Amino acid sequence: MKAEIVSVGTELLLGTTINTDAAAVALLLSEYGINVYWQTVVGDNPGRVVEAVQRAKGRADIIITTGGLGPTCDDLTKNALAEAFGLELELNKGEEEWLRNLWRERRYTSLDLTPNNLQQVMLPAGSTPLRNDWGTAPGCTFKAGGVLVIMLPGPPRECGPMLEHRVRPILAALSDGVIASHTIHFFGIGESEMEYRLRDYMNSLSNPTLAPYAKHGECLVRVTASAATRALAEEMMAPVIERVKAEFGELAYGMDTANLAEFTTRLLIERGVTVAAAESCTGGELTKAITDIPGASAALKGGVVVYTNEAKTRLLGVPAGLIEEKGAVSHEVAVELARRVREALGSDFGVGITGLAGPDGDGVHEVGTVFVSLADAERVWVREKHITARDREQVRLYACQNAFDMLRRRLTGCTVDEIRVDP
Repeated sequence: MKAEIVSVGTELLLGTTINTDAAAVALLLSEYGINVYWQTVVGDNPGRVVEAVQRAKGRADIIITTGGLGPTCDDLTKNALAEAFGLELELNKGEEEWLRNLWRERRYTSLDLTPNNLQQVMLPAGSTPLRNDWGTAPGCTFKAGGVLVIMLPGPPRECGPMLEHRVRPILAALSDGVIASHTIHFFGIGESEMEYRLRDYMNSLSNPTLAPYAKHGECLVRVTASAATRALAEEMMAPVIERVKAEFGELAYGMDTANLAEFTTRLLIERGVTVAAAESCTGGELTKAITDIPGASAALKGGVVVYTNEAKTRLLGVPAGLIEEKGAVSHEVAVELARRVREALGSDFGVGITGLAGPDGDGVHEVGTVFVSLADAERVWVREKHITARDREQVRLYACQNAFDMLRRRLTGCTVDEIRVDP
C-alpha cells in the first residue's frame, strides 16, 4: 500500500516548529509494511490544503493528516478533507458529550463550551471518531473513493499516543499477518562502512530485511520480518540479528534501546554502581543525558562543570602547574579530572572530558580534539579523539558518546581503549 502524510501548519513551513509528527507516522507505517511515498507540508490556507489532499487522494491508498483539528480559525483540516472528498461536516453527538464532560471536569474556563470549541467535534459525515484522551480535538477516520483517511491532532504530545493507541489497531487490521522489527545499536563505526560491510548480505535478503542508518552520533541496523505470527517473525529474525552482531562484535552495544546514554545509564543502575563527571568542553551535557533517564539518581553521584582552568584547580584540585605545563586540553589533565571527581564524590567511576568544541583552537590542538577519561579505583583509561565536525554541538555530542561507550565497555567486559594509565 502507498501512503501519503499531509502535515498542516504554517509554523512547519516557517521552520519555527520541527515536523516530528511526520517522522512518527512514517515509522509506524513502516512497521506494517506500508510505504510512505510522499510527505506534504502545507500552510494554514484552505485552498492549498484542499489542493494538497486532492493530489494525495489521486496517488495514495492511505492519507494521514496531522494538525489543523483544533478550535482556532486556522484549524481547517477537517473542512478541507470534507471538501476534497465531497462530504458534509456534522456534529458528532458522542464526541460532543465527551468534550462537554471534559470541559466541566477540567474547568478550563468559567464560560460554557464556546462555539469555536464545538468546531473540534464537527466531523466528516460517516467518519469514525478517534477519541483524543491527551487533548481536546478528536481525530477521525473514514474511507472514500478507495482511500483510507486518518486525521490526527498536531501537538506531538497528542499525536504520539494517538498513533500508538488509535492508529496502530487500524493498521494492524489491514494486514493479514504481522510485521515485526528490532533495531541493533552500534557505536564506533560510520554508516558508510557499516553499509559496505553489510551490502552483500542485505542484497541477499528479502524477508527479513536489513536497513542501516545513522542517528544522533551512532549507527543502527533495523531488522524487519513479515510473517503470519509474531513468534514466526521473531524466529526468522533471530539468525539475522546474530549474524549482524557477530560481524561487528563489540561495536554492537544493544538492541531496541533509545540511545547509548540510556543504555549505559541502565547498565549502571542494574549493576548497582555509580558515576561522577567532571566536564569542561561539554558544559554539563553528559550529566544532563544521565539525569534525563528515570531512576538516574541511583547511578549518578553528581557532576561539576570545570570550564576554566581556575575552576579545575579550585573545585577539583587539578595542579595549576600541570595545566600550565601540559595544557587544559591534554591527556594528563583528563586523567586528573576523572580521578579527582571520583574521589571527591565517592563514586565507583569518574569521567573526565576536556577538549576544544570551537570555533577557536588553543594554538596546539585543532578544534574537535577531545580527551575523554574513565577512572575506577585501580586505573584510568583515556581516549584522544579528533572529531572532524566543526559544529560545537556535534563535538560535544561525540565527546559524551565516547564517555558513555567507555563506561558501557567497562561494565560489560569489553575492551576499553585507547590508553590505559595505571596509578
